[in-house]
Amino acid sequence: MSKPEGNAYEIYALRYATMSPRTPSMNFLAPDPHDSAAQDLDYFVWLIRGQGREILVDTGFNAEEASLRARKLTLNPIDALERFGIAASSIRDVIVTHLHYDHAGNLDRFPNARFHLQEREMAYATGRCMCNGLLRHPFSVEHVTLMVRHVYGERVTFYSGDGEVAPGVTVHRVGGHSDGLQVVKVETARGPVVLASDAAHYYANIQRKSPFPIVYNVGDMAAGWETIERLAGHPDRYIPGHDPIVTEIYPRAGDKDVWALHLPPSRSFAT
Repeated sequence: MSKPEGNAYEIYALRYATMSPRTPSMNFLAPDPHDSAAQDLDYFVWLIRGQGREILVDTGFNAEEASLRARKLTLNPIDALERFGIAASSIRDVIVTHLHYDHAGNLDRFPNARFHLQEREMAYATGRCMCNGLLRHPFSVEHVTLMVRHVYGERVTFYSGDGEVAPGVTVHRVGGHSDGLQVVKVETARGPVVLASDAAHYYANIQRKSPFPIVYNVGDMAAGWETIERLAGHPDRYIPGHDPIVTEIYPRAGDKDVWALHLPPSRSFAT
């Protein structure tokens, strides 16, 4: 694997909820007809630490949203963050990969943060596609309108495609799952690690070339997989957004539901 260029960061995955049981048709647009069971769906936020910075990637959802969507919330992700030793008020930068309910809640709990978002995601979440119930379903109008308030409060930095949040931390629009979905590339001691978010819910979405069923543009999603693989440079250096395998192959950081993604996994996906 390549050595990191310039700044190196630590990355932590904080799990705050799990959805089970699931069927293959819930995880793949074209499920294997021989599969009778499917992996659970884990929910994460990600913390990037290094170079005197703490950058949060996504903000999860709260108990109210969990109740509305019949999800089981283990712990509010912001409380999980604080248990990990990071106060929400100390976070200065929050990257929002997209505005779906499980990635863009709790936006009111970061009084000092600047939010980093793709311009196309804001346009998508407030545009004509939201008149369609199927496309609108993964969004919460409360989350979206709060992000609009942050725009009016001059607290949002918009990107159009690729952009740099900090030296060694870059965002890249891939679309697909949501029109403005962005992935995050982070320089670590083991090389560039790509937080794929919902560009791939599971490793198998990329491995089988079969999208997760919630998808805005299948063509963009397929092209996004190629982007992820190119940015990561190795199959062990991209992290899917909801795969419980992440918790099996990466070392725990302490005794909490936190895993260190800047360390090598216990098994490789390289063929």
